[in-house]
Amino acid sequence: TMPFLPCWKKKKSPVPLGKSIFQKHTTPIQQNYQDLLEKCLKDKCLFTDDNFPADNSSIGTGVLLKKLPRNLQWKRPHALHKSPVFYAANRKQLDLCQGLVENCWFLAALEALTFHQDILAAVVPQNQSFERKYAGIFHFRFWHFGEWVDVVVDDRLPVTEAGELVFVSSVYKNVFWGALLEKAYAKLYGSYEDLQIGRVSEALVDFTGGVNTRIKLAAAPPDLWDILTRATYSRSLMGCHTHLGTTKVLKNGLVAGHAYTVTGIRKVTCQYGPENLVRLRNPWGKIEWKGDWSDSSYKWELLSPKEKILLRKNKEDGEFWMSLQDFKIHFVDLVICKLTPDLMSQEDGKKWMYSLKRGRWVKGSTAGGSLGCCNGTFWMNPQYWLNVLPAEDSKRSLSSCNVVISLMQKYSSKHRNRAPHLFIGFLLYKYQESNRKLPPAFFTRHQPNKHQVFLDEREVTQDFHLQPGVYVIVPSTLQPQQESEFILRVFSRKHILR
Repeated sequence: TMPFLPCWKKKKSPVPLGKSIFQKHTTPIQQNYQDLLEKCLKDKCLFTDDNFPADNSSIGTGVLLKKLPRNLQWKRPHALHKSPVFYAANRKQLDLCQGLVENCWFLAALEALTFHQDILAAVVPQNQSFERKYAGIFHFRFWHFGEWVDVVVDDRLPVTEAGELVFVSSVYKNVFWGALLEKAYAKLYGSYEDLQIGRVSEALVDFTGGVNTRIKLAAAPPDLWDILTRATYSRSLMGCHTHLGTTKVLKNGLVAGHAYTVTGIRKVTCQYGPENLVRLRNPWGKIEWKGDWSDSSYKWELLSPKEKILLRKNKEDGEFWMSLQDFKIHFVDLVICKLTPDLMSQEDGKKWMYSLKRGRWVKGSTAGGSLGCCNGTFWMNPQYWLNVLPAEDSKRSLSSCNVVISLMQKYSSKHRNRAPHLFIGFLLYKYQESNRKLPPAFFTRHQPNKHQVFLDEREVTQDFHLQPGVYVIVPSTLQPQQESEFILRVFSRKHILR
């Protein structure tokens, strides 16, 4: 039977993450959490972070400042609650509330992490508290442009005169990990305002280092259910977005232009036959779908009593079921974040390979622009050789291999929202030799085998089925002479990338 929680398939426990990949991190600003903590404890003082000060410069410069309450103050949790707690264990859901920042995409990605307590505990180190070794300093880990970074913050949080948190808060007023995590994420990206408007796909990558696949549901592949099933079994994290609209909350209970978490799938047997259901959660923890298979839908009466008791939860908690057909109609896209082998179970991790290469487009040297540019400089772009090898367990050496290729550009500003993304993409050429750079003439004579459409997004990803053999990947910007650093990532059963 289908699992109804993505985390149910745990034949072997995954590697203890805190002791593996997450220890190999860097700090974007030279602040070592352990050194700073020990210094504060020794000096008997509370940490004050000069790199992310308790003033408006950390909040932003634009619209968000105008939304702030009058007499905004910054206070530590001990001044807000008599017994603050960092993290409330044994909670299946986050129980976080969105604040003034419009970052439902960030909360929806966090919600997906609740099914991966090992990764959540690595992003949010659990050995932190407001009692033992408390010095007003906390730290969190994010995957940032190809490496894990450790971000340190002090615990001064923006509050109203009445002591209410202005940004993310917990349903339980004494729990503060969500507010502090949001502060660390805001520091990583420049300010709280830089968390306004984003994609759930970006946050999923920042929390896991995974590789995203995005499916436009208006043109969903016929095997969408099989894709969801495979994603569920392989511990992938999933999120989605609703269509934009003039009304915020629609009559059907969905929120327009909003991010949701996919929390499970289930094939049920009704009196008229089988039906594929998708379970979703609104990160607000309230406001649910009102259509078929919603909490109060008559459709539940078509199931056996046992299945109805197992699946139906008639309470306003933001979580609900809907049919796959309705899911395709009411949501724009489905994002599947495939975990890298080091975060998979040991059994699944052995079956996949993951490679990362760093590069740069430089004016007059490697910033050639796209193939369609009239100046014919496409050949100047960096070239990467990909040798796709048949997996050892494949039945035929000539059968096609599933290969995911991702291209990510680096933000050109310290602030996430201040520099627009370049249009980026890549072409893929089949080639026999693998020892020299392709000359300019090659690109005029040969058509690419595969390509990724140019998009002005942080990361573009494409899922390919490729025959074993040698390929050349050429990443580029749409326009020539545009500069940026980038990382190229490849994910498959077996390959060599150089």
